[in-house]
Amino acid sequence: MSQFSRRKILAAGAAGGALTATAAAHAAGVFGNPDMPPQGQMNSTPGAFAEPGPQDPVMASQVASFGNPPPTDVGGLPAFWSSFNLAPKRVQGGGWARQVNTEMFPISKDIAGVNMRLGAGGIRELHWHQQAEWAVMVYGSCRVTAVDQNGHAFVDDVKAGDLWYFPAGVPHSLQGLGPDGCEFVIAFDNGASSENNTLLVSEWIAHTPPEVLAKNFGVPESAFANIPLQQRWIFQGKVPGPLANDVNEIMPGAGPVPNPFVFRLSSMKPNKQTKSGMVQIQDSTNFKAATTVASALVTVKPGGMREMHWHPTADEWQYFIKGTGRMTLFNVGPKAITADFNPGDVGYVPKNFGHYVENTGTDDLVFMEIFKTNKYEEISLTDWLAHTPSAMVQQTLNLSPETIAKFSRTVQDVVPA
Repeated sequence: MSQFSRRKILAAGAAGGALTATAAAHAAGVFGNPDMPPQGQMNSTPGAFAEPGPQDPVMASQVASFGNPPPTDVGGLPAFWSSFNLAPKRVQGGGWARQVNTEMFPISKDIAGVNMRLGAGGIRELHWHQQAEWAVMVYGSCRVTAVDQNGHAFVDDVKAGDLWYFPAGVPHSLQGLGPDGCEFVIAFDNGASSENNTLLVSEWIAHTPPEVLAKNFGVPESAFANIPLQQRWIFQGKVPGPLANDVNEIMPGAGPVPNPFVFRLSSMKPNKQTKSGMVQIQDSTNFKAATTVASALVTVKPGGMREMHWHPTADEWQYFIKGTGRMTLFNVGPKAITADFNPGDVGYVPKNFGHYVENTGTDDLVFMEIFKTNKYEEISLTDWLAHTPSAMVQQTLNLSPETIAKFSRTVQDVVPA
């Protein structure tokens, strides 16, 4: 089909013969196939589309859109899908951890992710990082402790849906509570960060001469006779007692931190809510301690969609908690690539890439959007077009005034499919 005849078909649809034009375009392999030659299974014979060679159907089914992309996909982009489900675990007595950073997910330059489990009493030993640590609890409960740069102390218990944030250099510890410990996902504000390169108190003590330790702590050298000589990292400890006991013990001579390191995201009123879902946003305006990471907890009901939008100031790192979804990224070129996401998967959207996320399952789709920035910002495609002079939109997209008048004039975030 020539470009001239193709434009005629599209123009006919805009002029009012929508059904006739759509049928004609479909028959000619144009509708949903804006590139020449048109792509997608709809343009292929069964034999040509088949995969007779070696394959792993189970793995392929997890990201089905890679093997059978929508016909509107075009070009190529760096892999923006990864998964904790494929990351090797490091397992120790008190729990385990696995990570997704730039070593296995090169596109993720701003954020590195760690998925960690601590059994009841399991301890992630006293440590600190060269990067800020943000985390979301996905299961159970955990006790967190920290001391800030001014000597203020912090201790609190967190449960599923809660967040914590420790600035770079702030020492802290984590411990699973009863009855079944906890699981959480950490995001470091540097994609190259690794859970294996943290600064551990056990290693520093082990590599300091005994006479220096004695001088530093004001106790005899013999007091350090039984220190561990290797890192503890994650080890089994005793389930801690009531939170109040720890608060009363650590606060004298320190006082509380001015801005708590914990935030109850899942308990807050949604910033945006429609019949198809909601978005709950955290950034430095409501979680003042979190100066380098902002996030949004997104819930999309079956049939709903996280609307077409982009983020102008920061890349988006995604962690999928529940349900199944499908996301398409759009960039110049044009380039448009689609991927499917399941619980435990990770997505990445470079800033200013257009994207949307559909709920493709029968349960709620729940995922985190995480950004290396102090302020959450987004631009909605619908909102932009609804607040652009109608004549401009009509002439650009061949849309009728009646169609444009139906565009929402407020950002919805989650829309019906």
